[in-house]
Amino acid sequence: MKLLLSFVAPGRWPLLLAVLLAGCARPEAPLPPPNLLPASVVTSILIRIHLLEARVEGSHMNTDSTRALYQSQQVLIFKKYGITPADSSFQHSYRYYAVHNKDLDEIYAAVIDSLVVRDKSLGGNPVVVHP
Repeated sequence: MKLLLSFVAPGRWPLLLAVLLAGCARPEAPLPPPNLLPASVVTSILIRIHLLEARVEGSHMNTDSTRALYQSQQVLIFKKYGITPADSSFQHSYRYYAVHNKDLDEIYAAVIDSLVVRDKSLGGNPVVVHP
């Protein structure tokens, strides 16, 4: 420690202290994007996307047809929520909530609960969800 102190010029203590404290600071949480979708909207979109994926996977169509069907239906889902293909608000919102793990966990808990309830109401087999 004395070796470090001997290299610091007498008037440079405040600068050294500022540098050391800045290095110890916690990183700031990312700011929400300007077009952040509410968590409830992201939840609704994810529910619809997962249902779409299940329908497409069960369609027994060839790969190119399933990809085209999925993409066209995904555009309709986003359009229902006022999101255009050029708009990246869903992707930005998803990334924002992913950085805040607790938020994404809550969103996916609601998605899973909704899908389980829907499956039960359609007479499906009980689904085991692992935490």
